[in-house]
Amino acid sequence: MPMHDLAGEAPSILFVDDEPTSRKWFALEFGDEFKVATAGGADEALAILSERSHEFGVLVTDYRMPERDGMKLLRAVQRDYRHVIRLLATAYAEKDVAIAAVNQGKVLRILEKPLDGTATREALREALALYRSQALERMLNEGRVAALREAIGFLAHELNTPLATVRGYVSTVAARHVPAGPDAPPGVAQFTEDHPGEILAALERAERRALYAQSLVSTFVQSARDAYPGAQPQSVSASSLVGALQDEFPFEDSERAIVSSDVKRDFWLPGRRDLLYLVLCTLAKNALQALRGQPAPQLRIEVGCDAAAPAGKRAWMVFADNGPGIPPEVLAKLTREPITTRAGAGGNGMGLMFCHRVMQAISGSIEIRSTVGQGTAVTLYFQPLAEQG
Repeated sequence: MPMHDLAGEAPSILFVDDEPTSRKWFALEFGDEFKVATAGGADEALAILSERSHEFGVLVTDYRMPERDGMKLLRAVQRDYRHVIRLLATAYAEKDVAIAAVNQGKVLRILEKPLDGTATREALREALALYRSQALERMLNEGRVAALREAIGFLAHELNTPLATVRGYVSTVAARHVPAGPDAPPGVAQFTEDHPGEILAALERAERRALYAQSLVSTFVQSARDAYPGAQPQSVSASSLVGALQDEFPFEDSERAIVSSDVKRDFWLPGRRDLLYLVLCTLAKNALQALRGQPAPQLRIEVGCDAAAPAGKRAWMVFADNGPGIPPEVLAKLTREPITTRAGAGGNGMGLMFCHRVMQAISGSIEIRSTVGQGTAVTLYFQPLAEQG
């Protein structure tokens, strides 16, 4: 997509006319304000566009030309170079020509020849303004699609683990089923257990992971809705997002008991609730995996806001654990490239990369501090919408 003009470089105008004097006049008349290129016919114009279409934002073509007339050129540009705004210049502005120009060539304006300098200049300004507006909308739409595509990939990866775990638990329960004997009462299924409550615990774990997978799917649905232009931005408090994490995350066994939170000062979060929830889930999952097998494991989540703090660090969430820590050579690469210390367990290092991009999108940042043998603290810094309490 031609986006050079949004970066400061103005797009060019291509003027097409078989009369050399008309081309020379147009270039001299409007070259003081616009970048102008000319072509002597439709074939030459299409050849120019085939090589440099990204340079042009507006096409002005004469109607009466040998070989291909202006209408055929307009139709070709409408089909192959839709980003170019089209204007038709003609001394034969009959009703049928005008209707065809609008319906087939999708022209913005029909300019009557001989061209009036003032009226034509205003038409060119209008055409370039429309081009920039449409280019910006295309850029925003492509950004929405890219963000949604990234969210889909991340969600697919995140769904794989809980769904595989659910399948494993269900398979385990099914394998423990004991076929009913001739004296078994109807409607009663029997299972073997290595210890009392094993089957029920497996089913409960499967349910928690299924609920977590369901929450991720809901997050994706909301992401898809938010990708549409005009979607209303969501607002959520930092404390409520942490509360949702503690309620919905599929903690293993006694993991929920080692997670605590401390809201020193609440604030409203910018950005979309669904993507921010995924960020928190990623940080919690990373910390809990690092804490497994550690003595007296703890994960503490702190929420705070300080208007006197430096810009960019006035609101924060901290995920601090007392796990094994991250080696310096790994720490230096986190958030900048995919890297993982759990490749054998299916890790691909994309989690923190995803978190980093989400925070960048809302003008926030991530800071990671870690000491080997002592633990890791991941801080999310936000630009708060407003403080609470």
